Amino acid sequence: MRFERTASFKTDYRRLSPREQELFKQAVRLFSDGCDKFVDTGDLAAWPSSLRVKAVVGAHGIFEMAWNFAGPDGRATWEWCTVVVEGRNYRAVRWRRIGSHAIFADP
Repeated sequence: MRFERTASFKTDYRRLSPREQELFKQAVRLFSDGCDKFVDTGDLAAWPSSLRVKAVVGAHGIFEMAWNFAGPDGRATWEWCTVVVEGRNYRAVRWRRIGSHAIFADP
């Protein structure tokens, strides 16, 4: 799966501790596999249940993924987008925010 990152995501990511960044990177490996399965099948159960991928309430087209519950709270918001590589369109994920539950104030 291809990814883009918003400026807000990049800023949020730099604020994470090295441990939080590593936990997120591990979660993204599972998340990416789920994205590929979803694109291939359209099955909403494509993502591992441990990531709790779901739509953000009140924010049309934006989804969330929970990547840590043991503390500190780890969540990321994302949306589907299209990227163009060498003239071809590919479905991709645009990471919007990352951090604690507080990111939902502006997902």
